[in-house]
Amino acid sequence: MSPAINLLYFAHVAELTGRRAEPWPLPEPAITGTALLQSLEQRYPQLAPAGRLKLAVNQTHAKPSVTIHAGDEVAVFEPVTGG
Repeated sequence: MSPAINLLYFAHVAELTGRRAEPWPLPEPAITGTALLQSLEQRYPQLAPAGRLKLAVNQTHAKPSVTIHAGDEVAVFEPVTGG
């Protein structure tokens, strides 16, 4: 079995991908958030520019430089503004 993560999509990201969640195979046991966002943009060009999206790894907000490991749960969502 190849290494994978569980991706969760929220709000507009879910609308653009047409799904709320999916398993995501990893090319190696760990990748960066930046590499994941680039891969997402390749699979779902409608997310471009994916670098603007935010990540949460195992329910903790994370920077794109985060290392994501096989078995992690990764949420992908739009930046949120308040006022």
